[in-house]
Amino acid sequence: MENQMFESNEERTFQYQDSLPPLPVPSLEESLMKYLDAVKPFLNEEELQRSTEIVKTFGEGIGKQLHQKLLERAKVRRNWLEDWWLLSAYLDVRMPSMLNVNFGGPAPYLEHYWLPKEGTQLERTAIAVFYMLQFWKLLRKQRLAVHKAGSVPLDMDQFRMLYCTCKIPGVTRDSLVSCFKTEAEGPCPSHLVVLCRGRVFIFDTEYDHHILTPPELFRQLTDIRKRCDNEPEGPGVSALTSEERTHWAKVKQSELNFVYYFQICLSALTGNPTIRWGDKSYNCLSFANGTFGSNCDHSPYDAMVMVSMCYYIDQTIKSVEGKWKGSTAVRDFAWPEELVFVLDQKVLNDIDQAKQQYYKQASDVQIVSYAFTAFGKSLIKMKKLHPDIFVQLALQLAYYKFHGRPGSCYETATTRRFYHGRTETMRPCTVEAVEWCRAMLDPAVSNVKRQQLMMKSFARHHKLMTDCQNGRGFDRHLLGLMLIAKEEGLPVPELYLDAAFTKSGGGGNFVLSTSLVGYTTVLGAVLPMVHSGYGFFYRIRDDRIVVACSAWKSCPETDAEELYKGLVQSFYEMIKLTTVAQL
Repeated sequence: MENQMFESNEERTFQYQDSLPPLPVPSLEESLMKYLDAVKPFLNEEELQRSTEIVKTFGEGIGKQLHQKLLERAKVRRNWLEDWWLLSAYLDVRMPSMLNVNFGGPAPYLEHYWLPKEGTQLERTAIAVFYMLQFWKLLRKQRLAVHKAGSVPLDMDQFRMLYCTCKIPGVTRDSLVSCFKTEAEGPCPSHLVVLCRGRVFIFDTEYDHHILTPPELFRQLTDIRKRCDNEPEGPGVSALTSEERTHWAKVKQSELNFVYYFQICLSALTGNPTIRWGDKSYNCLSFANGTFGSNCDHSPYDAMVMVSMCYYIDQTIKSVEGKWKGSTAVRDFAWPEELVFVLDQKVLNDIDQAKQQYYKQASDVQIVSYAFTAFGKSLIKMKKLHPDIFVQLALQLAYYKFHGRPGSCYETATTRRFYHGRTETMRPCTVEAVEWCRAMLDPAVSNVKRQQLMMKSFARHHKLMTDCQNGRGFDRHLLGLMLIAKEEGLPVPELYLDAAFTKSGGGGNFVLSTSLVGYTTVLGAVLPMVHSGYGFFYRIRDDRIVVACSAWKSCPETDAEELYKGLVQSFYEMIKLTTVAQL
């Protein structure tokens, strides 16, 4: 993504969708073998022997039957996982999603022309929104360049869900609504919803078939700001989107049946952490000092969609030196309209309750974000090492040192080579990585031996990641088999009840939830999967590695600050190993 081309007149954004290969079903034997390898770091000999027998019984019995049914499902679906994943990972989840499921991050503009500066909020927001709309226009016209792995086109379907998309709460299951259309498919909503001081405003971002210019957007935003500065705060209805999903759905059903007019908005503007529409596919957060952030519902798309748009905006703002250099003329068009909610005391109480639970949980979050600038991708590649694997192994070593045990780890692997492909789980805590970590802590092991073990860990990680990207991971496969058993009304197979399954991270129990955000200027953050875990997002540049690490303050075992310190130490130790090996 670092050197991506944003605009293309030769290929249409979605032109390869119909020719992408279907998501394959991996071999059962291979998946079970990989699973057994993945649980080894967390088991003693007796536990491993028991788990091996469980896996063998599963593979020869019920697992084989479930696998056959999965193969039959894959014959009539180009992506056998798609619907299952959307439901089990997102729409069926009942916990509050704004903090626990959504992802977000800071905008990178402050690294060049937009340093924090009071009094710049509205001017900068107008420019940023203008380029957000330009990106929307690229999608509408299908001129956003197709992402590729080498010459292989990747699935672009998730980009349809970036704009004009919203999650709707349900009592037992949420749903997604998207109104996006390309120009060839028909008209598409072009409204911008602005949330400010508990109030909600809306205006059309097009006039006479042209996107409003930054001066025109500035006029609209200034009007909203003046009204909010001179009038009472609103009730903050959007705080309800931070609630537990079933509770939020019941409030909506009984009192707010009209509220999902929001499904057509493009983004939201706020300086208050609770005033964002948590179910919206994209919220742009604009702060008083001229800096920006985002908060995004994870269900319709993965982070690479947001990264792509943010990098486009960042590079465009950089190219114009953070200024609007076009016409300052402002056409005569409609002013923003306020959406006024008539609320009874019960709903007002629900809003207060939502705010209280949000602030309580948010106050428990520890997030540290640092730029390690001693070296970056250039030096790592000069040492003939893969930058992403370098960071992942450093994290394994840091966790092992801090906690004294291996850390079950999820790393995002993309399956976008396939039709509607999203992600697969790559597990960096391999047998090889743990053996290397132990060697690094054993003073009796030579540096030459440590370096050899490190290179074995690199090779194993690379092989597993490649397999995942080619549709040969095992976690989604095992999920599919379990869901078939559930649909067939069968008991949960013993494999999923075995302690090894949870210890190794299965069922969403990874203590390290990680993702390489990319090789761009864009960073994101996510909260831990489990209370005793960490969220760990990072980006890699030629001269730096930038990390966002999260943990829960209420967990006495974890400390994001200490984990980062250990990570930095690991970086230096790994580079030193490559130097020693060359002597």
